[in-house]
Amino acid sequence: MTDKELYENVEKYIGTEVSLEGWIKNHRKQKEFGFISFSDGTYFTPIQIVYDNQLEQFDEITKYRIGSAISVCGLVVESPKEGQSFEIQAKKIDLLGDCPEDYPIQPKKHSREFLREQAYLRPRTNLFQAVFRVRSKAAFAIHKYFQERDYVYFHAPLITASDCEGAGEMFHVSTFDFKNIPKDEEGQIDYSKDFFGKESSLTVSGQLQAETFALAYKKTYTFGPTFRAENSNTKTHASEFWMIEPEIAFCDLNQDMDIMEEMLRYVVDYVLKNCEKELEFLNQFVESGLIEKLHQLLSSKAVRITHQEAITLLKESGKDFEFKPEYGEDLAREHEKYLTEEKFHSPVFVYDWPKDIKAFYMRLNDDKKTVAAVDLLVPGSGELMGGSQREERYDMLINRMKEMNVGTEELNWYLNLRKYGGCIHSGFGMGFERLIMYLTGVENIRDVIPYPRTPGNCEF
Repeated sequence: MTDKELYENVEKYIGTEVSLEGWIKNHRKQKEFGFISFSDGTYFTPIQIVYDNQLEQFDEITKYRIGSAISVCGLVVESPKEGQSFEIQAKKIDLLGDCPEDYPIQPKKHSREFLREQAYLRPRTNLFQAVFRVRSKAAFAIHKYFQERDYVYFHAPLITASDCEGAGEMFHVSTFDFKNIPKDEEGQIDYSKDFFGKESSLTVSGQLQAETFALAYKKTYTFGPTFRAENSNTKTHASEFWMIEPEIAFCDLNQDMDIMEEMLRYVVDYVLKNCEKELEFLNQFVESGLIEKLHQLLSSKAVRITHQEAITLLKESGKDFEFKPEYGEDLAREHEKYLTEEKFHSPVFVYDWPKDIKAFYMRLNDDKKTVAAVDLLVPGSGELMGGSQREERYDMLINRMKEMNVGTEELNWYLNLRKYGGCIHSGFGMGFERLIMYLTGVENIRDVIPYPRTPGNCEF
């Protein structure tokens, strides 16, 4: 039996004997009896195990330490303690795996910085039990949303010769001996002698490849790891992170926004219904008002404004922003916060962005100054998703790539999509860790991914 089975069917088990296996989270010993806070990881709330000196192993049990793995056989009874509906009166407790006194995860408050150093043990703490359960449920909800709507799950390659974003911040993949790298006649690295016969990197996005599947299956999505060699040490950047990237054929920018909003509501609703205990804990100890924030998202309709309208609103707000809002420039975090939390009190779509600050594959609008791109801003987190209608016109895409110095030869296959039955299509991307930060209230990306990869850190 698991803790979850017992908690969800407790009335059925009152007065019966059960067997459980798990770990000691806390242990309070007295002269004639003791209390063990017990968990097997399947349910957020631990179970109280009560034992007394009538047990033959009493003296031995009192020496069981926090962190030890044990098996428990006992009677499920109604609890006299306020705040818990039942407890287990132990008939037998066996030690399955001892734990020494220097076990780092003791029943006290640990800093998140300390717990990052103990990342292989931190899932045993209440905070990370909650965070990673939410992560698991949210991942399932994302797959569930797309599978219920007949999207094809596409596994994008992790090794690629394409730089989707054109920023050049990619990790190179090579089998070269760094002490003896072959050079060509011009003294440049001779990638023809490398494993793949060309310069290769870890992907920053599966979007370009996903478009090929969208133009065969109509609806597809990726959900996997991506990599960015950006030397950034902020709370929101990691070198390895997970991305959800749907691509939909015969879909324009307005339909794209509809899907973005619907998917987010679906995932939030699923987490609220399936992580009740975890969210209650996070609401109490991490972000006060978290649950209210999530419910408010479900009940509010996202506002849709152009980038130009957004800048105008910011300029007319009377607010003294640290970064002055300007037409043709990106939005700062403080701008996003004003729009979502002060002006509209709801999610906000900002669309039709200046072409000069967006990627080559975004569809050029008729004004020749903006592209059909969109960011979804949410209260409490700012930008959560970004998408666009893709440029489906062959000549326009060629011109845009040349304008932005994006090589057309290596992306010839991508251009051919526009020649071989091309059509209007759109998509978006959402950083999964950004979503988990929003769902949990945890502010640092290092605390929502099991083993964070950041500049100077590749532990575990």
